[in-house]
Amino acid sequence: MSSTAKSTAKLGLIVGNRGFFPGHLAAEGREDMLRVLGAAGVEVVALTTQEARYGAVESFEEAKRCADLFRQHRDSLDGVIVTLPNFGDERAIADTLRRSALQVPVLIQATPDSAGKMTIADRRDSFCGKMSACNNLMQYGIPYSLTTLHTESPHSAEFTKDLQWFLGVCRVVRGLRNLRIGSIGARPQAFNTVRYSEKILETAGISVITLDLSEILGRIEKMKDDDPAGQAKLKAIQAYVSTKDVPAASLMKMAKLGAVVDGWMKETDTAISAVQCWTSLEEYFGVVPCTVMSMMSNELMSSACEVDITGVVGMHALRLASETPSALLDWNNNYGEDPNKAVCFHCSNLPKHFFQDFRMDYQEIIAGTVGKLNTFGTVIGKVKSGPMSYCRISTDDNAGRVRGYVGDGRFTDDSLVTFGGAGVVEIPRLQDLLRFICERGFEHHTAANLAPVSNIVYEATTKYLNWDMYWHKA
Repeated sequence: MSSTAKSTAKLGLIVGNRGFFPGHLAAEGREDMLRVLGAAGVEVVALTTQEARYGAVESFEEAKRCADLFRQHRDSLDGVIVTLPNFGDERAIADTLRRSALQVPVLIQATPDSAGKMTIADRRDSFCGKMSACNNLMQYGIPYSLTTLHTESPHSAEFTKDLQWFLGVCRVVRGLRNLRIGSIGARPQAFNTVRYSEKILETAGISVITLDLSEILGRIEKMKDDDPAGQAKLKAIQAYVSTKDVPAASLMKMAKLGAVVDGWMKETDTAISAVQCWTSLEEYFGVVPCTVMSMMSNELMSSACEVDITGVVGMHALRLASETPSALLDWNNNYGEDPNKAVCFHCSNLPKHFFQDFRMDYQEIIAGTVGKLNTFGTVIGKVKSGPMSYCRISTDDNAGRVRGYVGDGRFTDDSLVTFGGAGVVEIPRLQDLLRFICERGFEHHTAANLAPVSNIVYEATTKYLNWDMYWHKA
């Protein structure tokens, strides 16, 4: 998937109805919601008007029928919308979701009454019915999400925004369940901070597929310079970033590295990766993997350095929420005396999507140890200004669960003269966040994305994945 591609969604639709409320409201509400979802590009699975009165769910038989329909599509359904054009039957709604056993996000929407239509012929009472539906779902142990306003018309601007938010929640939940991560190489000895529990991730449905760096280097050794995969990767690198003054031999090494990693990830069906860097690849192969990783992240296959497996999970969560590339950054420096600003930096493998402009160069930090000629391949530039979100995922070995934090901020236009890939970030109450990070022992890495999507990630991870997450709000 390219960095600009948008995924399609498939949702189940439950239309609530209660017999002593006007039936025409259920029929009209169903059609309204189908039109709105269709216009948003959503594929809908719902009972027809032949399968249930008004195509709604009221009786236990209709609940069973709807649940059976949903089970037929369980592998492809991303979520469920419950629409209440009138009060609705709360038990039928809960029975449908329980019997379908989908374990997907659920959004509860209730259509508002009109002040001039409050007679028995047109009164909805959805305002009240939504509370009853939520009460029963809570009793049944079924998690659910709510619209911003208690009642919203399907045609309203508020619901349009809430629908996009909910689709993001669905993407994050689906994308993190049954995730396969490629762990390429060993954790650098000096980076205890990126240690994690593979077993805790496994209980969360996330598998780590390992590959020793020697196997990567061995496959590269067997690859000839004219290998079609290597040549294709070389052309892709040259089209991706300016390589002026970079030795041809270094570019060929990068191309082979990229081709081998691409092939292995395809073989193992891994969606994202974390790669060893410091300083084995530089010493024993002669390039940094930054450009290769930057390209993967830019194509929405997030890749983290220093084998930061839980760091790349955070990158992936943000990427799923926004459908745009993520990066992994260090919380690296204060910015002058402003307590709400900091410098976020890496040396760097940031995706092209993040930069005002960028180029390939050598890695200045490692060059002092292994020599300049062994460190070409880093991508450097200033992060462009605009809204951003950040996310850190970690494993809590003592509690035996996944934990993390999310929040929103913005990259600023503040001047910054440094190397690598960097930007000045402004975050409300930053000092409180930094204290939280230190007191809870979180890592110095954070995932970042150029979209304010922390609310999506928080909803998905806390409500539907049961992770212990903190949302840092302004």
